[in-house]
Amino acid sequence: MFDLSSQLATRKDLGLYRNRMTSNSPQGVQVVIDGREYLSFCSNDYLGLARHPELIHAMRECAGNWGVGAGASHLLGGHSEPHEELEQALSVFMDSERVLLFSTGYMANLAVLSSLVGRGDVVHQDRLNHASLIDGAVLSRARLQRYPHADMNVLAKQLECHKSGRRIVASDGVFSMDGDQAPLTEMLELCRQNDKLCYIDDAHGFAVLGEQGRGIVDSIKTRSKDYSDGHLLLMCTLGKALGSFGAFVAGSEEMIETLIQQGRSYIYTTALPPAVAAASYAALKVMMIEGWRREKLSSLVEYFRTGCQQRGIPLLESATPIQPVMIGDNDRAIAVAETLKQQGLLVFAIRSPTVMAG
Repeated sequence: MFDLSSQLATRKDLGLYRNRMTSNSPQGVQVVIDGREYLSFCSNDYLGLARHPELIHAMRECAGNWGVGAGASHLLGGHSEPHEELEQALSVFMDSERVLLFSTGYMANLAVLSSLVGRGDVVHQDRLNHASLIDGAVLSRARLQRYPHADMNVLAKQLECHKSGRRIVASDGVFSMDGDQAPLTEMLELCRQNDKLCYIDDAHGFAVLGEQGRGIVDSIKTRSKDYSDGHLLLMCTLGKALGSFGAFVAGSEEMIETLIQQGRSYIYTTALPPAVAAASYAALKVMMIEGWRREKLSSLVEYFRTGCQQRGIPLLESATPIQPVMIGDNDRAIAVAETLKQQGLLVFAIRSPTVMAG
């Protein structure tokens, strides 16, 4: 039998132990935990859609017609009309040849990297990438080569040094801990020059950034040709700004078909519940119509940054809803989070190894 007690005790001693809190209320600006109300700064429900009546109505209606569970994987009878309708709508919205739904962004990243590269290939990744991109590269058995955060000069040198085999440049679109954005214009240009694939995880940018809410790709005005020429592949999630659940990959017909045929985390898992797909479709429609939500979010980000600047609170450069306040070591971060909690503000301390120590 495994002796895990000492390992768990060490995590506690180092201030790395994670604790769950049970919420007594739905997602919202105000949340109730253990009977006390807090102002929440911890939600990814950036546009406030998780409780939108249109999403709730769509989910209820679809569950009444299609039941609760999908009942099978996508390839064994679990792919229903609500799934197909959502994929078609997302493909049109993203102006990509095709879109493929996944249960989570984590599973999408595992499928993409393990399907497209293998032994003898190279995956170039930003040092601050999300854990799922790192795990996807490890699962693929390709060589993982990381470059300093957003450093396109080092990336260019890496691409020049490795000419053989398949290569993917993978990066967060919006970095989940720092809130800054990848230099996508330069990154995509490097991939075009070297005829390599640029894979972007835009979990935190989709529905938040851009005039239409397409995310970081709006910054370079991508069109279908960017996907069809095999230089761009994009992953976005549905459980953050859209307030639903799931993820999708947008790309060329050939790329998507390859994921269907070879993506183990797509093939060997039950499909999303049809009602969740219906709620996501409703969220997409609301997001497109109610553009004021993105405008309001942007104004709140600016309001927060201005207030912190006036009070001498150190922030990293970020124009997104992810606004990291730099505290220092783990113990101090935990102490600050607890003080804020006592004052009715729910702010979690992000500790190493999720972020770099110090």
